[in-house]
Amino acid sequence: MLRFMFVGDSMTIGSAGEHTWRYRMWQHLRATLGPEGAAVVGPRTALYDKATGEPLSHDYASDVPLEFPRHHLAGWGEGWLHMAPQIADALQRDPADVLLISLGLIDLGFYTNADQTTANVRAFVTAARSANPHVRMVLLPVIPNIRAESDAPFAAEVSHFNELLAKTVADLDTSASPLLLASPPLSYDIHVDTYDGTHPNASGEHKLAAAFATALSQAWGIGGPGGAALAGDGTAPPSEVPSNP
Repeated sequence: MLRFMFVGDSMTIGSAGEHTWRYRMWQHLRATLGPEGAAVVGPRTALYDKATGEPLSHDYASDVPLEFPRHHLAGWGEGWLHMAPQIADALQRDPADVLLISLGLIDLGFYTNADQTTANVRAFVTAARSANPHVRMVLLPVIPNIRAESDAPFAAEVSHFNELLAKTVADLDTSASPLLLASPPLSYDIHVDTYDGTHPNASGEHKLAAAFATALSQAWGIGGPGGAALAGDGTAPPSEVPSNP
């Protein structure tokens, strides 16, 4: 059994009433690896509650089944800066084989520039490996967002960080602890796939899950591809794509 941990910011923790892309990814893993083939681990389980401003809600969408493992390491307003000091303890408490990571936007938007954020990526990788020298990590670049659409200097900083992230992944990748850079979903449209220009709606959730599913399948042969959500309108979960033979 492979143990997965979701690491991310507000787009990953999600808010009350949502499915989250974590749920879409769990559907895909269960469909392609089997009910006993994958586990989801992490020290947190809650969603962000916009009414209280705290990550205390457990009210996922009404059709999310009780058996969905809600564990994660994600936080509203948290980025590489915040997760680097936490990941070693999280992995010691909840050992994971694969980290699925979506971070960076909050760092660049509020805390650190591209170079400083890259330094925190390196610190995160070092800390994760200190807890598990064989951990695998899939990293998603910063995806399109509403601020980058209207703020040219910020968009340039995002682009610069994504370039640095690709170089960092190539530099730190090892056979013992592989790193993988996922490709952002090409069809991702903030006017279609988000509810506010940043946070994913249902179609956006499918597309984010598909980005990770495709990376895992193509690079490491884990699960099946996630092409349906990437190529279509995002309404089909990645598990509807046939698994690799």
